[in-house]
Order: sequence, then C-alpha cells, then structure tokens
Amino acid sequence: MKRILVGIKRVVDANVRIRVKPDGSGVETDGVKMAINPFDEIALEEALRMKERGMADEVVVATIGVAEAQQQLRTALAMGADRALHVRSDSGVEPLTAANVFLKLIAREEPILVILGKQAIDDDNSQTGPMLAALWNRPQATFASKVELGAGTARVTREVDAGLETIEIDLPAVVTTDLRLNEPRYVKLPDIMKAKKKPLDTLTLAELGVESQPQLRIVHFEPPQQRQKGVLVKNVAELVGELRKRGVLS
Repeated sequence: MKRILVGIKRVVDANVRIRVKPDGSGVETDGVKMAINPFDEIALEEALRMKERGMADEVVVATIGVAEAQQQLRTALAMGADRALHVRSDSGVEPLTAANVFLKLIAREEPILVILGKQAIDDDNSQTGPMLAALWNRPQATFASKVELGAGTARVTREVDAGLETIEIDLPAVVTTDLRLNEPRYVKLPDIMKAKKKPLDTLTLAELGVESQPQLRIVHFEPPQQRQKGVLVKNVAELVGELRKRGVLS
C-alpha cells in the first residue's frame, strides 16, 4: 500500500496574540485557542491532494503531545486523513526526540513519503525533518513550494535564498513544506462528524522505545521590547542626522 505519513504539532493558534507568563517560565496557554501548526496543515493538505490524484492509497497523520492534542488529530481526520497516531508526552519534546519517534513510526507504517512542516511556529527550530532524514538515511527536500510524485521519485521545487531550486529525489524520502505550497481546505461540519469514527491509536514513548533526553535548558522567556515610534524625515541628510543622534552611525 502506498502510504504517506504526515507529522503535525499542537501550537497556539497563529491568530492569537502570544503572552509570556508573569514569572517568565513560558508562554501562557491556559484558555488559549490551540491549532495545528500552519506549516503542518499545509503538509497534510499536500498529502491529501496526492491521495486524491491517485498517488497514494492512505494518509496517516501523527502527533507527539499531551492528551488534548487529540483535538488537532481529529481536525486532521476531518480534513481527510485516514488514520491518526497519537504519541503521548506530557512534556514538550525536542527535535531530535521527535525525529526518533517518527523513525519508529516509519518502521511501523512503511510510508513512501513523510511530509512535515518546515518548522513549528512556537519554537521555529526547523530541525525535525532534516534530523529524521539523517536518522532514516533517506533523501530529503526542505522548504518545498511544489511537489510532484513520479514512479519511485519526487520532483520538488524548493524556496532558497537565491530564489527557487528544483531537485529530484528517490523515494521513500522526507519533504518539509513552505507556505506557498498550497492553501489548506476548510473543514466542514459533516467531515467533523465523520472524523469521530476514524481510527485514532494512542502510543507512548516507552512503547516505541524512545527516551526523551533534553539537550537544551530554557532559562527564561521574555516578550520583545516595544518598538519606538517612527520618525518621518524629509531628506537623506535629515535621515543621516537622526541615525547619528541615535548612535546607529558615527
């Protein structure tokens, strides 16, 4: 069976204004709307379109997170995913741990393609996809803005600093998605009802044989400093003078 595995992450909704906890220990999430990471939603949409074009037989969506993350998995099932896998973790996992989890899921599911968002909007690491490809010892194509599956290969257009780059990789492989790849579909109420009957399996890190070993220690969170009010200048000389006054130029 041609299967695509899609990874998603539960994050604070992109439209919500982020607030740092008063003690600086993290970001406030109590009572805050949560959603699928936007890049991961694009990854899922692309997998669903591949299935609709007959390039895959099944789309499996997976997440690592707290019990409440099942809400995002149900949304993914409502979008059109066939099955969901929930790897329970009551604490956040770092990219290397996430990559090891997906490696274990790959061994179980044997997908022809793994699609992830290029990064999560909460930590912006952009590491899980490349780490997974390295651990799996398979090709990768990051920052994809176009993906075309062929017979045993994928042709991927990537967004790079110099513009666009098109590469061809052998399957199975890892692809991470950029914003311009597609626009995710709107979930309708009948699809939400149907999603409640779709399979959702729960696993633990221990069952997969993965240990969460933090490599980083976060010391403190703080919001960015408030921007100073801009100044409208009439000409270049006035601009240079203002920059010198502020110590930007000497």
